[in-house]
Amino acid sequence: MARVLVVEDDQFVRSALIRHLTEAAHTVRSVGTALEALREVAQVGFDVVILDLGLPDLDGGEALKMLRGITDVPVIIATARDDEAEIVRLLNDGADDYLTKPFSVEHLSARMAAVLRRSRTTGPGAEPPSPAIRVGGLCVDPLRRQAQLDGCALDLTRREFDLLAFLAGRPGVVVARRELLAEVWQQSYGDDQTIDVHLSWLRRKLGETAARPRYLHTLRGVGVKLEPPQ
Repeated sequence: MARVLVVEDDQFVRSALIRHLTEAAHTVRSVGTALEALREVAQVGFDVVILDLGLPDLDGGEALKMLRGITDVPVIIATARDDEAEIVRLLNDGADDYLTKPFSVEHLSARMAAVLRRSRTTGPGAEPPSPAIRVGGLCVDPLRRQAQLDGCALDLTRREFDLLAFLAGRPGVVVARRELLAEVWQQSYGDDQTIDVHLSWLRRKLGETAARPRYLHTLRGVGVKLEPPQ
C-alpha cells in the first residue's frame, strides 16, 4: 500500500479522504497549508501527494512548482476548479493527474493506482532503463533522464521526457493515442487534449511545429510516430 500526503484545508473533505485512504490500507498524513506540505515532503518519503489548489497560505499551483523543485513524487490535483486552461497549465507544470470535485472514492482510487503503477516502474527497484537511444540528431538517455538535440541539452518536464523516450524507443512506429495514455500516462482512458498539449510543447522544444514536423509526425485518427528527419 502507499504512503499518501493529503494537502487539503477543508476539514470535512480532508477527514473524508483520510478515512477512505486509511480504510484502503494506505498510510496517510495530512496538512492544511502549502508550507506544511513542503516541510512534510522534505522530511518524509511519500508515494503520492493529493493536492488541493485553494490553500490558505499559497495557491496550490505555486505549491506544485515548489514541490517539483524538491521531489518527483507523483502529485494528483484535487480541486473544485475546472478551468481547462488552468488544468493544462498544471499538467505542464508537473502534475501527474487532475480530479475535479466532487469525485467518487472509486475514481480517486483508480487515478492513484495509475500514477503509482507508473512511479513504481521508474523508481528504486525498477528494471534498469535501456541504454541511450539515438534517432537522427536526437539522443535520449533513460538512465540519466536526459535528452539532447544536435548536442544541445533539452529542458523537458518529466512528462515530456517520458513521452519522448517512449516514442524514441519505437522509431518509425505509429503509436496509437490509447497506447500513449496506457504506457506514458498509465491510464486506460483520458482526454486526447492532454496528449496534444504535451506534443505541442515537445515540438516547440524540438524546434518544429505540427505544420512543419521534423521528428514528431501525427497521423490523424491513427496516432503519432517519431522518426529522423528526411
